[in-house]
Amino acid sequence: MTRKDLCIVAPFAEVSITVGYPLLDVFLTIFWFFAWSLWIFLVVWTIMLIFRRRDLSGWAKAAWVALVIFLPLIGVLAYLVARGGHLADEQVNEYGAPQDEGYRRYSRSEKQGRHSADELTKLADLRDRGVITDEEFQRGKLQLLN
Repeated sequence: MTRKDLCIVAPFAEVSITVGYPLLDVFLTIFWFFAWSLWIFLVVWTIMLIFRRRDLSGWAKAAWVALVIFLPLIGVLAYLVARGGHLADEQVNEYGAPQDEGYRRYSRSEKQGRHSADELTKLADLRDRGVITDEEFQRGKLQLLN
């Protein structure tokens, strides 16, 4: 065989690939991968919740973590049943309250700012029409800005 014979490619050659891994097995593999990912997330999340609890002593935290690590299914389910009633309230208090208070502060400052700007515009309009004097305008402006 020459080098030229090796480079010849048939223009319409059919390529047949057989795979011994059916499509259903691919779907099942993906399902099990996500199921295990979800389970690992749940175990890690439960351990994080245990360490965040302020009402548990150090020994109680150690016991819960040991239970979750050595008997994960029983440990996670037992923790969620025993301590799960207050999880939503704790997360709202821990994460939601600062955001709500920040939003309220921002909303108040926006309302106050717009109110002051509107009042200042009205004062300027009254001064321009000659209804109030420059001295009254300055006094009103100082009251609004302070």
